[in-house]
Amino acid sequence: MKIVCYKDQILKAINSVVRGVASKTTMPILEGILIQTNDNEIKLTTYDLEIGIEYVMECEIKEQGSTVINAIMFSEIIRKLPDTEINITLNEKKLLEIECEGALYKLATMNPEEFPELPKIEIENSIEIDQSILKNMIRKTIFAVSTEESRPIFTGCLFEVENNKLNLVAVDGFRLALRSIYLNKQSNNFSAVIPGKTLNEVNKIISDSFETIKIGVSKNQALFEMDNCKIVTRILDGEFLNYKNVIPSNWETRIKVEKNSIQNSFERISLISSSSIEKEKKYPVKVKVDIGKVTISCTNQTGDAKEELYISTEGKNLESGFNPKYFLDSLKAIDDEEVYIEFGTSISPCLIKSLENADYTYMILPIRLKEET
Repeated sequence: MKIVCYKDQILKAINSVVRGVASKTTMPILEGILIQTNDNEIKLTTYDLEIGIEYVMECEIKEQGSTVINAIMFSEIIRKLPDTEINITLNEKKLLEIECEGALYKLATMNPEEFPELPKIEIENSIEIDQSILKNMIRKTIFAVSTEESRPIFTGCLFEVENNKLNLVAVDGFRLALRSIYLNKQSNNFSAVIPGKTLNEVNKIISDSFETIKIGVSKNQALFEMDNCKIVTRILDGEFLNYKNVIPSNWETRIKVEKNSIQNSFERISLISSSSIEKEKKYPVKVKVDIGKVTISCTNQTGDAKEELYISTEGKNLESGFNPKYFLDSLKAIDDEEVYIEFGTSISPCLIKSLENADYTYMILPIRLKEET
């Protein structure tokens, strides 16, 4: 195998596929990048048995061939080479030679025949959307994916197409994030739960552009496909939460507030909430709604804090407690200048919604406040 390419080209390919390299494994081959030539192209592949990534790029092929090279070593060497042409050769001793402006590296390789094949997917349903839209939808939901392996289905994000609308839903038992968008092309109804780990990697690879990405699903696998990159992942088994039944349809108290104002207040108040002498303990932040005013406060051994915001309110007065992190995660994902925050009773979930449309909903469960003496 003998190829000639420019550093920026090969580095872009490496940076894309390296996200599919296994970090902890007893199989060294999974720590590598499979490099294969085909006419005037090379294909780089990584696969950790959960997520597989392929990247195809054109370059000058002087001799066809294939090999597997340790991903970390290969990527670090390429990254530190000058920004110019690089010659990569598999010599007769099965060492990968990397030459560039007087620099020469020879690296041990692995047998490409031992590299596991990526699953072959027979697409049953698919959609196409702009990469920038998918990037935005993932960003606005991924933070609510559970990290608890005891409930594997919630470590993923639900992709649901219903009546030509794509819903992304994440839930971790304490909060829910829902982001929706209508599709430009007609699509069948389907749903699949994609691992959060995969979506994090997809989000790093796709661009913030109008270029399209195709998302296809089969019974057990999903495929994210772009011009020169494919990402294959397993679909999580199990029954996802029936989220439509848990999102309250009515409110008893509603406030309209400037998003940045309430976000800044929560950020300041959370300094007290998380500064407890008992480092593992997080104290709830109290939200009290009166006519025309919301008061956000917290008290613990290190001190107390209170902020008041004069806002538009509707319905009953209310007092409830919340984990400030959950509020902040949701508020940071919102681009709107103003939001509605809807409450039921003091022990009911609260909703954060857009003023003008239904493209996102965040639901946060309250924390029961201790009775003050």
